[in-house]
Amino acid sequence: MLSQLLLLAGASTTFIWGIAHLFPTKAVVKGFGDISQDNKYIITMEWIVEGVALIFMGALISGITLIDKGSPVSSYVYIISIAMLFTLAIISLFSGFKVNFLPFKLCPIIFTLSSILIILGLLF
Repeated sequence: MLSQLLLLAGASTTFIWGIAHLFPTKAVVKGFGDISQDNKYIITMEWIVEGVALIFMGALISGITLIDKGSPVSSYVYIISIAMLFTLAIISLFSGFKVNFLPFKLCPIIFTLSSILIILGLLF
């Protein structure tokens, strides 16, 4: 039971951060100032894609935890999700963490927290 709660907590953190990622899209694009329309579309697309990817990862982890957390496929999903979250944490640490905007500074912390919760869920 503890295992399932930890896995779902890690999934929920990822899912919620993905949703939260979508709300400031317009403000983020506007913050780039006077750039071409193509660049605005690119930034919008990339910002939304990261949010949707986080939502998908959280939903995938939640779904597989609720359906069959003990299968080999579940273990594979957890491991690749942990790897992806740690990768995002490292990228965010060396890029977004340097930005003077609090949500960017939270990304590596939230990605690492989600990874740790999933790891703990696998261990218990």
